[in-house]
Amino acid sequence: MFFTTPSKLRAAGVVGINARNAAYVIPQNKRSLYPLVDDKSKTKVIAVEAGLAVPELYGIIEQHSQIRRLRKTLGDRTSFVVKPAQGSQGNGIMVIEDRVEGGWRKVGGSSISDSDFNFYLSNIISGMYSLAGRPDKALIEYRVEFDPVFDQITYKGVPDIRVVVYRGIPVMAMLRLPTRASDGKANLHKAGIGAGVDMATGITLGGVQNDMPVDVHPDTGSSIQGLQIPGWDTILDISTRSADAAGLGYMGVDIVLDKNLGPLILELNARPGLAIQIANSEGLRHRLDKVDAVAGTMESVEERLDFVRRTFGVLPTAE
Repeated sequence: MFFTTPSKLRAAGVVGINARNAAYVIPQNKRSLYPLVDDKSKTKVIAVEAGLAVPELYGIIEQHSQIRRLRKTLGDRTSFVVKPAQGSQGNGIMVIEDRVEGGWRKVGGSSISDSDFNFYLSNIISGMYSLAGRPDKALIEYRVEFDPVFDQITYKGVPDIRVVVYRGIPVMAMLRLPTRASDGKANLHKAGIGAGVDMATGITLGGVQNDMPVDVHPDTGSSIQGLQIPGWDTILDISTRSADAAGLGYMGVDIVLDKNLGPLILELNARPGLAIQIANSEGLRHRLDKVDAVAGTMESVEERLDFVRRTFGVLPTAE
């Protein structure tokens, strides 16, 4: 069911931005912890300290003078990702797949000259893509090679899985898929696809693009429904442990599946967007209420994940 009227929204338990902030974000997330997730370099540190896998960091460019030493930072690597440490919604991210004469080739086939690339790095440092326009730093990291299970339902870029975790318990998830319209990015606000995911099994449900329901990928024609996401139990485990490590009571965890390295944490978010509800055709509130009813009664990750499987599965299960 997709929501069309205020009464249907309320009945479906849809959470709006004001309610999200007032009832969940502010009470559950200490302001002092925000820098741990707003700065991706700090997120990497807490993830690694918790024994969680992240894309390898090749280097950090914090000062304009460091740009001319980029080659030394990269060594012989010609494929990598550059992202602003404090960026959001995928803004400022550039994926490089190879070195070409006088510049670099980006994923998708277009090229950028050395001078333009250096200018782009300078813009990151100056805060063009950062939250509130503050001075930032550019992270140079491993370029994820996505699991081939997604070959038929993605375009150019890397799909990722967003999991919303509340009070240490995963409550809802979606698979985000790049499209031609999104320029190969998995962000929904850039015309990527969000496919709901059954929390018990990791099987994809229907999806949404530009707030409209979709059942097939517009660029490949393949169904986005019924796909079993590999390693779903591991993804739930990582999401739970990430929330524990960050200390936030309401957060989003973004995970990618690398074909060689398995699940990797891309980033954590203290204010995850609400489109995940549309992707799942279900509001968050009822699930959050169920967590409130049991919060504090389950200490171990295993207990919490057993609760998730018993409580938030939506697909029929074999007897």
